[in-house]
Amino acid sequence: MEHIENEEQFQGLRVNKGISEQPTVNPYLNNYKKFKRKVYTVSEYVEGILKGNITILGQAVTLIESFRQDHQSIAQEVIEKCLPYTGNSIRVGITGVPGAGKSTSIDAFGMHILKSNNKLAVLAIDPSSEVTKGSILGDKTRMERLSVEKNAFIRPSPSAGSLGGVARKTRETIILCEAAGFDRIIVETVGVGQSETAVHSMVDFFLLIQLAGTGDELQGIKRGIMEMADGIIINKADGNNIEKARLAQSHFQNALHLFPLPESGWAPQVLTYSGYYEIGIDEVWKMIDEYIAFVKENKYFDYRRNAQSKFWMHETINERLKSNFYNNPQVQKELKRYEQLVLDSQMSSFAAASNVLDTYFNS
Repeated sequence: MEHIENEEQFQGLRVNKGISEQPTVNPYLNNYKKFKRKVYTVSEYVEGILKGNITILGQAVTLIESFRQDHQSIAQEVIEKCLPYTGNSIRVGITGVPGAGKSTSIDAFGMHILKSNNKLAVLAIDPSSEVTKGSILGDKTRMERLSVEKNAFIRPSPSAGSLGGVARKTRETIILCEAAGFDRIIVETVGVGQSETAVHSMVDFFLLIQLAGTGDELQGIKRGIMEMADGIIINKADGNNIEKARLAQSHFQNALHLFPLPESGWAPQVLTYSGYYEIGIDEVWKMIDEYIAFVKENKYFDYRRNAQSKFWMHETINERLKSNFYNNPQVQKELKRYEQLVLDSQMSSFAAASNVLDTYFNS
């Protein structure tokens, strides 16, 4: 481009020729072939999982989490073929308030488990933002030692606003992990809330982590979560906090006496430990081993797993019905009309819902 300032009439001015605009994409990239992930068949997925191939296992879990119909079809086939090789693990659910030290504890528990030549899979349900729908998925950063162990598999999954949906996917991931040879599985929840019921329905032992010295310990004694717990551990029982931890232990132990004995016949224990300093880790896992031996002897172990299988059958039915309802073209059309009627105060929410359901059942 020529500049008018360089003409003779503009003495004393001089504009140098500029550099042409460079492309934003590196031209050398064209010399490289585009990376394309290999697409596996169902048989290749199953074979890789049964051989304990972590890469193929991770990709199979990604299929489970995908919302694409073709991915779901492949995932279900893989799950069905892996089913005969499952059921040989001990599943432990871990919950607790945010900051209770769940991830730190799992890191310590995991290293203890691996010392016994076991293989461990950690499935962490990570909360998703209601605004952006994104998740940090940073659980591995708080499990520094475990994340580099070859016999450990850590998989965070976003809740994506649907605890029921992610719980079902976690349940299916458990099947694949068992088929891959992982005999110890830990499921970490998003924290004390609705997710506990879902996780409780897929594990053999449900562990509640509590803290001491944070105020009124009775605030942590909530009937619903306490009744689900097979064991309670008070974390951060170290340094100046030991006495507070022991006091909290007695409070929780006394509270448990007020509840009826669980269906399993096992009396939940309350222990103190320190996940950071790894004090009392052996005692915690010994409690879990004693529980598993106890419920296997009285046949509750098999009863609970059968009940869980039935529960997830009904949950899957409910989810499919809900999905089918909202994806029905006639329902989608009628929903908008009735939503406007409700907003205009021309019809109650209950009457509108009833009419939409009638449309669905009659379609």
